[in-house]
Amino acid sequence: MSNKTSLLMVEDSLSLAAIYMGYLRDESIDVRHVASLADAVEYLQHTVPDILLLDIELPDGNGMELLNEIMAQKIQTDVIVMTAHGSSDMAGQAIRTGAFDFLTKPFDANRLQVTIANAIEHSKLSKKVKTLSELDRDGYCQFIGQSLPMQAVYRIIDSVAASDATAFIVGESGTGKELAAEAIHRQSKRADSTFHAINCGAIPAELMESELFGHVKGAFTGATASRDGAATIADGGTLFLDEICEMDLDLQKKLLRFIQSGEFQRVGSNKIERVNIRFVCATNKDPMTEVREGRFREDLYYRLHVIPLQLPPLRDRDDDVLVIARRFLTDFASAENKSFSSISPEVERIFMAYQWPGNVRELQNCIQNIVVLHDDEEVTAKMLPLQFREGQPAPVAKGLQAEEGSVVEPLWIVEKRAIEQAIEQCDGNVNRAAGLLEVAPSTIYRKVQSWQ
Repeated sequence: MSNKTSLLMVEDSLSLAAIYMGYLRDESIDVRHVASLADAVEYLQHTVPDILLLDIELPDGNGMELLNEIMAQKIQTDVIVMTAHGSSDMAGQAIRTGAFDFLTKPFDANRLQVTIANAIEHSKLSKKVKTLSELDRDGYCQFIGQSLPMQAVYRIIDSVAASDATAFIVGESGTGKELAAEAIHRQSKRADSTFHAINCGAIPAELMESELFGHVKGAFTGATASRDGAATIADGGTLFLDEICEMDLDLQKKLLRFIQSGEFQRVGSNKIERVNIRFVCATNKDPMTEVREGRFREDLYYRLHVIPLQLPPLRDRDDDVLVIARRFLTDFASAENKSFSSISPEVERIFMAYQWPGNVRELQNCIQNIVVLHDDEEVTAKMLPLQFREGQPAPVAKGLQAEEGSVVEPLWIVEKRAIEQAIEQCDGNVNRAAGLLEVAPSTIYRKVQSWQ
């Protein structure tokens, strides 16, 4: 018995309990059943199961009461809540309270087996993470840094990767949200499948549905051939929806249905297709503010905001700024065949005092600027871009000095700065920025793609 996973099922319907136990008959799981909150509390007083399968609506109270008590007492069990169809708000609340996952009734044997298998893997990984938590990692996947805030990020990614629960990444621009999404994918059981990313703020609204779901030939002007969308490309893998709050409200409704059912239709097609996707999304905005102001659907928010992951800004990451700067210096010096190998103490002090509004991306641009325009063994303060020395974000590159006191910048840099400033002033809304610049949104989209 000791090699089996222990599971306590709290379900007041004896017929449903029998069905669920039948679903698990062939699994290596020791299932015990109780029909009320009182019986569950009594059981937990002397035995802690690996997994607790908890119904929310019970005859002697609400299952959330027990979940809250488990979290308060830090009882080491993975709780999977069972909710009635349409109770997504309750499920979201349970996840935020600390539940591992949720099941919406009715569910079939496969859904139950997969969810419990995820919980078992999560339990194994949690034990490994607990051991690793005593050690500081100086990097993780593509992240660089060993500060305490980043150690917390690494551990959260370790844990969330073991589940198929949706991760919602929040952080300022340049903090590495896509790196976090890729790390979740690479550490998950879907690592051998596709990771596909879509920037919801960089694609014009009129093209977004096709980008997401694909289209058939003749669906609209210019659709000369059928095309797979992200839903098809990411089947079996992970779909990363960056800047999710920028998505058009009408498309948000279709996305919600897609997430709930796994089913979609290509633009111009009546055929329903089904895929198996793990969703990860991100935004640099406060999602609840977007919900309150009517720009983001509340039901979609609660569907996506299952496991939150907050990425710290660079200014809150202690000495990581110097570790990252040295890594960038080595990489860019090698790429440009330059002699740089160190950063002067003065520049290190400046870097530590600077607020880095553009975060890691700004630091990367600053170091690249220095390496491209100078060549020496050590980075000195006089090499720092003028905008940086004045406390402004550093551009990707500066133009050449034409004569003392004047600078001539390449046209593409001027254009890039104007577009980026317009997008920033419009809070990341590409369509609004395009209107101010009097160009088509697709023009901005192409420009942004070319810079990447």
